[in-house]
Amino acid sequence: MEKRLVLAIALSLLILISWSALVTKPQPIDNKQVVQLQPTVSQASSLAVVPDFPQAKAEATKEIVIFKQDTREIIFDLAKAAMAEVVFKANREHRLPLTVGFYSTDHSLFKVDKISKDSISFVYEDQNKRIIKKFTIPNNSYAIGLDIQTTNLSASPLSLSSKLVLGNLDLSAKNVQSRYQGVFVGGNAKTLHLAPGKDFTSQDVKFMGLRDQYFCLIVEPATPGSSSYIRKINSHESEVGILSKEISLKSGAQIGQTYRIYLGPQDLKTINNIKPEWTSIIYYGTFDFIAQLLLQLLGFFFTLVHNWGWAIIMLSVVVYLVLFPLTLKQMRSMKEMQLLQPKIENLRKELKDNPQKLNKEIMELYKEHKVNPLGGCLPLLLQMPIFFALYQALIRSVALRGARFLWIKDLSAPDQLYVFKNTIPFLGNQVNILPILMAIGMFVQQKISTAKTTGEAAQQQKMMSIIMPIMFGVIFYQMPSGLVLYWFVNSALMLTYQFRINSQK
Repeated sequence: MEKRLVLAIALSLLILISWSALVTKPQPIDNKQVVQLQPTVSQASSLAVVPDFPQAKAEATKEIVIFKQDTREIIFDLAKAAMAEVVFKANREHRLPLTVGFYSTDHSLFKVDKISKDSISFVYEDQNKRIIKKFTIPNNSYAIGLDIQTTNLSASPLSLSSKLVLGNLDLSAKNVQSRYQGVFVGGNAKTLHLAPGKDFTSQDVKFMGLRDQYFCLIVEPATPGSSSYIRKINSHESEVGILSKEISLKSGAQIGQTYRIYLGPQDLKTINNIKPEWTSIIYYGTFDFIAQLLLQLLGFFFTLVHNWGWAIIMLSVVVYLVLFPLTLKQMRSMKEMQLLQPKIENLRKELKDNPQKLNKEIMELYKEHKVNPLGGCLPLLLQMPIFFALYQALIRSVALRGARFLWIKDLSAPDQLYVFKNTIPFLGNQVNILPILMAIGMFVQQKISTAKTTGEAAQQQKMMSIIMPIMFGVIFYQMPSGLVLYWFVNSALMLTYQFRINSQK
């Protein structure tokens, strides 16, 4: 029973996290051609207007505007006055594709109006109206603003229905970020966390946001009474946006709409400094409370040692100590089962033709020696929520991007002790030593903690002691080294104490 439960837990882990190890690496949107055509920009300028290559079915050549700052580059679709992509330069470069971020009208003939080091505005004008969109983008700040002014140039009232598109989300399987994408909606009553693959509408929304693995976008209209929506464009793309109430603009009148925006990393402290209410976008699923607590603790350790690798080790030690009573109970239960194993084997030989009586005698033996056959599994089940929470927290931690530790160049990626020029079967083109060490430690722990048996049970134990370490090694091989480091330290501590338990008579 115990072995089956452990195997079931292992298979659940395999289903949950193997996709993170086996999927292909994320690819940025196709901007290579744009970069090749980009002219040299003088040091005094933060703007470059670049013609994009026409696509096979494109009706006209698209132009983009690259707004450059110290920590990011914002690529605008000029005609739509919309953000096509944001490139964050800090740590490892990260691209947040929005496609039509802050697209606000059905008109696609905008031109650049004015630019400065911390703002850019676009203008559209026809015989009926003039629209000016101004983005205020302070350098080295993730808080930005958007003002949209509309003037009625006609002789009659103008009906306006305002829509602001936050962005289009690529949900296709080729986009590795699709599994991390989410939408959150903040209302007066509660905050909703939604999957972007389903249509959705909500009234009286205070703010709305979207996110990928590490970065997010949050928008809050200055005027109350807006509604939010998610609209599926097709099977692999969804549009996320905010709708304002329809208004009638008199001839010659002007109206302005203001939006407060956060565009940056999913970092609790950073978002909290801008608006605490927006921190609800950081969400880790079912075990969110545990994940938030672990991240806070990890951040505290970082302030002490100023290295994320050592902070993860300290977190692993603390979690191990907190769970030590459960671990101790698990190990002692396994030890007691080892001591009873010879008697159980004798019963199996004597009563091999009477399974009902065999089960009864085994249960009597457990009762006589006060041994719970599930005692080694219950603590393991209780530890699973902590592991799942930590997995979600570390897999999304932007602080680990580019963080170094010993030979590890990036704690958010595999440790890559050595990279080959050519691909090697099962290993790819790199040797990740942490998952290998973890698998070896797991094999040793199973060998020293498994009771000695004979016959079919012995064969099953032998297979388990080989398959389980290999399976976990494969699962963790392409996982972020920060997560593998935590698991390795925890396993090493358990192995050390297992030796101590075994040495006791």
